[in-house]
Amino acid sequence: MEQPQNNSSDKYCAYLRKSRADRDAEQRGQEETLKRHRHILTEYANKNHMDISRFYCEVVSGDTIDSRPVVQELLADVEAGKWSGVLVMEVERLARGNTKDQGIVADAFKYSDTKIITPSKTYDPNNEFDEEYFEFGLFMSRREYKTINRRLQRGRIASVKEGKFVGSTAPYGYRKIKIPHDKGYTLEIIPEEAEIVRQIYEWYCHGMLLPDNTCRRLGTEAIAMRLDGMGVKPAINTYWSKATISDMLRNKIYAGYITFGKQKETRSSVNGKIIKMRKSNPDCLCVKGLHPAIIDEATFQLANVIRKENRKNTLPSSQVLQNPLSGIVYCQKCGQMMTRLAPNSRNKYSTIKCPNRHCDNISSPIFLVEEQILLFLKNWLETYELNRNTIPVIPLFQEVENKQVIISRIQSEMNGLKSQMNKAYDFLEQGVYTVEVFQQRSALLKQNIAQLETSLRLIQDEIGRLEQLRSERELYAPKVRHLLEHYKSNSVEINNKILREVIDKVYYTKDTPNRRGALYNANFILEIFPKIPTE
Repeated sequence: MEQPQNNSSDKYCAYLRKSRADRDAEQRGQEETLKRHRHILTEYANKNHMDISRFYCEVVSGDTIDSRPVVQELLADVEAGKWSGVLVMEVERLARGNTKDQGIVADAFKYSDTKIITPSKTYDPNNEFDEEYFEFGLFMSRREYKTINRRLQRGRIASVKEGKFVGSTAPYGYRKIKIPHDKGYTLEIIPEEAEIVRQIYEWYCHGMLLPDNTCRRLGTEAIAMRLDGMGVKPAINTYWSKATISDMLRNKIYAGYITFGKQKETRSSVNGKIIKMRKSNPDCLCVKGLHPAIIDEATFQLANVIRKENRKNTLPSSQVLQNPLSGIVYCQKCGQMMTRLAPNSRNKYSTIKCPNRHCDNISSPIFLVEEQILLFLKNWLETYELNRNTIPVIPLFQEVENKQVIISRIQSEMNGLKSQMNKAYDFLEQGVYTVEVFQQRSALLKQNIAQLETSLRLIQDEIGRLEQLRSERELYAPKVRHLLEHYKSNSVEINNKILREVIDKVYYTKDTPNRRGALYNANFILEIFPKIPTE
């Protein structure tokens, strides 16, 4: 085992991180992971005369550096030259993210000349062979992470197909319970909450009984207001909202079904950071659940027929879209999609407002918000054109080059294994190997070659994807330029369509109303996420 060379002036720290596999092992009764790893690293440090000055402990689950604040702090200290070496159980604990994250970790240790010390090997980042070994280890770790993720997803899908509940929190009206004598969970009805769910569907589908013995159907906002007036509390928030009621009306779990993948996660890059977004997935998995239904299927179907009819009636075929920001701007305070308020006797212009009656976000003229979004796109385009040789194409080229380097290493390793295979045939012919030894040796070599060929295909496919992504990015700027040049002459519907293609989402905040005579004061804050093609 390689031993680190150190002197009395060296300073050391340790990084501990709990993985998904560790959590699974703890559930099976094994010792708490961080405590066990701390003991192993402390014992190793004492044996090799190293004093660990600090332990960086992380229990956050995330595949990127951005989602792991402790490792960010560690890397900042490493870059500052605070440590001579960092002790860790395996190098894979430092980074299982994408090529960019792995490069950040490798560069931090290399340029600060900080060693990575594991119980099995010490990595000197300025040693060419150690550096290659370290980078290849991170690459293989990323592959392992994706494999584990796929297995977890397959396990969740298998559970859903059996009718089990795989969510973390039970919906209103149910509690999550362990299935007796079996793995997994299902749902149990909470009678008093289930009665409220039935009442919501009754009001929405058939109406509320009035004093004159007639019934009047209630919409989602009227139902929310009535529940608040009755003193009924929702599961999480203080007040009921129309969005909560709407979600309950379309949640198939109340009709006895389990769904999986209702929302699909997409990722975009904003200012170098990965932003995760969730969008509706019409092809989600839906099966009959093990849990009892609160609402019969006929009532559930009726509620959704009414919902669809109401949605269609929001924009009759005889009318045209009048809000160019429809589906784009969201309230920063409560997360609801902002809506258009038509001109009235008080305001001679359309305004954009938050539909949540409990939210204090202040409305603004739509044309002002439009102007600021177009100004953002104009500034982005000008910056892009000034720096078009470096933004955003170069990072993709670098990723492709990094993967080409990995391909070269894999091909080199494959050539070495094929050479060993040829020697094995020679040894068999010369009588050095028995048939049994040859079969064992050749089977292992073929297995390793097959694994490398699989890795090679995956990386080549990834390079093809990156090349396609680069092409899509190059089309983004012309699309923005076309929008800016023709915005005034385009119809509202066309502008909305193009805005949706170039902007993913805009968050809006306004705390102070405009004073009289200051209509054109854009005293609001917009957080804009452009839909630049990214991985």
